[in-house]
Amino acid sequence: MKLRPKWIRMTGATLMAIALLTLAAHSISAQSQGTQRTAEELQQLKERLLQLERTMQELRGQINAVEQAQRPPGDQNPPTQKTPGTIPAQPKKENSFEVYGSVMLDAGYDFKQSDPNWFDVMRPTKLPAFKDQFGPDGKTYFGVRQSRFGVKSSTPTDLGELKTQFEFELFGTGADAGQTTFRLRHAYGELGQFGAGQTWSPFMDTDLFPNAVEYWGPNGMVNFRNVQLRWTPLKGRNELVLALERPGASADGGVYADRIELQGVKPKFDTPDLSGHFRLTRSWGYLQTAGIIRRIAWRDLNREDNIDLSGSATGWGFNVSSNLKLGQRNTVKLQVVYGEGIQNYLNDATTDVAVKNNFGDRFRPVKGVALPVLSLVSFLDHNWSEHFSTSIGYSMMNIYNADAQAPNSYHQGHYALTNLLWNPVPSFMAGAEFQYGRRVNFSDGWNVNDYRLQFSFRYNFSKVFKF
Repeated sequence: MKLRPKWIRMTGATLMAIALLTLAAHSISAQSQGTQRTAEELQQLKERLLQLERTMQELRGQINAVEQAQRPPGDQNPPTQKTPGTIPAQPKKENSFEVYGSVMLDAGYDFKQSDPNWFDVMRPTKLPAFKDQFGPDGKTYFGVRQSRFGVKSSTPTDLGELKTQFEFELFGTGADAGQTTFRLRHAYGELGQFGAGQTWSPFMDTDLFPNAVEYWGPNGMVNFRNVQLRWTPLKGRNELVLALERPGASADGGVYADRIELQGVKPKFDTPDLSGHFRLTRSWGYLQTAGIIRRIAWRDLNREDNIDLSGSATGWGFNVSSNLKLGQRNTVKLQVVYGEGIQNYLNDATTDVAVKNNFGDRFRPVKGVALPVLSLVSFLDHNWSEHFSTSIGYSMMNIYNADAQAPNSYHQGHYALTNLLWNPVPSFMAGAEFQYGRRVNFSDGWNVNDYRLQFSFRYNFSKVFKF
């Protein structure tokens, strides 16, 4: 006659209790008598304990066999066995705090010329718009502006993981263009599905960067860290992210830039940008689609003329990108971007809005329009071995200019590079890279090429504290 599982469980539990009580009784008896057990008696106790453990294991096996026989057909996931009256152990959750960064030297030679405020990067928009705009050809440069410092934290909570990141680099931009000075990269926090602060825009694909040493990167890629509120309802293998981002845009007055009528026209940003992306990940790589929509407005504050140049434009764009794995050593990185009035989200573009002639309306002889833009990125990262790798690729951007822009306005840019990088140990990299850039103007026929050879050395550091 088969015993029911509950009787087997009771038998196992009874034996366990008897064993424990027996050991306790022997211990009390030994203490009360005040005698020392001999080595032979201690060995006998150990053997009895081992025998009891074997008996308990045999009983557990019998219990599993009976429950397996009574399980309905097709049920292939047996429940985890638990000792009656016990609570399953929970994985230990730890807080972590990481200090990280890198020290990096860039040294190279620019065979042509570019804006001196951007001496250590290849940006087609910063190449000369006319002959010898930035002096004679040829310049040697050194810089440590890619050096970085940051901290990260992770704290488990009942609402999900609480993560923060605070990171700086030394690459000055804006009013600090050309300087080696602290610049904020990330100031961002996230709790569960919700985050706030400054970090990468969801309109961007952060995995599109080629394995290169040139800081600015391909001109055609979306590359923008923005202040935002974001929601990530889907995480893991596939990802969905939505965000409200800080609005902003730039404008080009074109051939009318010096006219007094345009001096009273001021931007008005009263609506946040809405962006998001969805990423589908598979064994071959991933496919990401991203979109953005934004409102760009301006108001004419002049009250002393009969002209009203107030207006607005809708900026919008889509971004389709992918990483494709070709074997174990190759990754192809692809992106295509198209839209209007999204230039400030792109890596190396000019203005979002420009002036267009509107001579048919005497009260508004010119108007602002969002400029269309198309960009392409194609790169291959190849690992020669565990310690050597190469990246090679090309990027292009084309802006569809408005008819009132100046003839020497930026119209089209081309970017390419190839390199050889050496990583003898995980925390050190040295590499040599050849870079190419090309600028094409709007309508005056001017175009110019630039070539650079750069050598870079990077030393990484990181320390994680868990508590």
